[in-house]
Amino acid sequence: MAAEEGEQQQQAKKGKTKGKHDKPKPWDDDPNIDHWNIEKFEPSWNEGGMLEVSSFSTLFPQYREKYLQEAWPLVKSALKEYGVACELNLVEGSMAVSTTRKTRDPYIIIKARDLIKLLSRSVPAPQAIKILDDEVQCDIIKIGNLVRNKERFVKRRQHLVGPNSSTLKALEIVTGCYILVQGNTVAAMGSFKGLKQVRRIVEDCIQNKMHPLYHIKVLMVKKELERDPALANENWDRFLPKFKKKNVKQKKVKSKEKKPYTPFPPPQPPSKIDLQLESGEYFLSDKRKSEKQWREKQEKQAEKTAENKRKREAAFMPPEELVKKDSAQAGGDQTDVAAIAKSLKKKVKDFGKQKSIENINPQTYIAASGEQPSRKKSKRSKSEGSEKS
Repeated sequence: MAAEEGEQQQQAKKGKTKGKHDKPKPWDDDPNIDHWNIEKFEPSWNEGGMLEVSSFSTLFPQYREKYLQEAWPLVKSALKEYGVACELNLVEGSMAVSTTRKTRDPYIIIKARDLIKLLSRSVPAPQAIKILDDEVQCDIIKIGNLVRNKERFVKRRQHLVGPNSSTLKALEIVTGCYILVQGNTVAAMGSFKGLKQVRRIVEDCIQNKMHPLYHIKVLMVKKELERDPALANENWDRFLPKFKKKNVKQKKVKSKEKKPYTPFPPPQPPSKIDLQLESGEYFLSDKRKSEKQWREKQEKQAEKTAENKRKREAAFMPPEELVKKDSAQAGGDQTDVAAIAKSLKKKVKDFGKQKSIENINPQTYIAASGEQPSRKKSKRSKSEGSEKS
């Protein structure tokens, strides 16, 4: 009985201490209080300031030195409002921020650390200063170690940027974040929800899981569905587009033919000393070896000079002339041409005579035949008269 009473007392004690901090508070069910609202920090909340000095520093690349030197007064004035000291060290190439006695907000040093990180990653100073607001967060995504091949990395990084930075601008509009792709990192600024989306899109793009354009389409559909209050408690998978990854045909690697397996190792190739022993050069004295080397060098030089001389003389060699035909053969060709021409002339003459016979008028022919002898006689008589005289 005593044991049972002791157990009951222990259980009663446990019951008391178990829900000590889980008791309902009067402000839990108050409809006028917004539990998700982030109130702006007021210096009156921490009038005593910071007990210890907190500081952060980061290195920056050399090409950012000139810009940081010009923009540092703007950064210094922005941090001075929150009571944070900053230092630019051009010798070491580093930036440092630290709390002072005037610092009241304990979280502002973390914001200042993010500010110098963004400045070192080529984010413009006016944009980087926005990180000091409570509603703006940042994320620096490292993408350099996600892909080994440099060419693939550059190509996939270009997919993220897009032609004329169109893909990057679309991502900024859809996610509501500022995105900057620089070298091996991607710097993003925005809300926690937007930064989570940006990280997922960037990693999927660099790892070749999904193109950023498909992510943009999904996010646009989700934005449309958010406006409909009827679909607030429903599953959206049936509305979202599904993309299948297409396998691109790759070049087939030629596989080497496997040689038949032999348990014995291949014969060892002869070493330099073995070759010298075989040729007898190993046993020659140093003087003989040097003479032989010199002789071989001279022979090589002579061959080279002869080859160079041949190349130089090749430019002055006359070109090959065309071989003329024999005179006898040429004469025979001429006689053949003359015989052909003669036969052609004869054929033309015969053809003309035949044509003239066909076109003769009988009356003119008889008249002409009667007149011709008289003319001939007159000619002869004239010639005879001239002879007599």
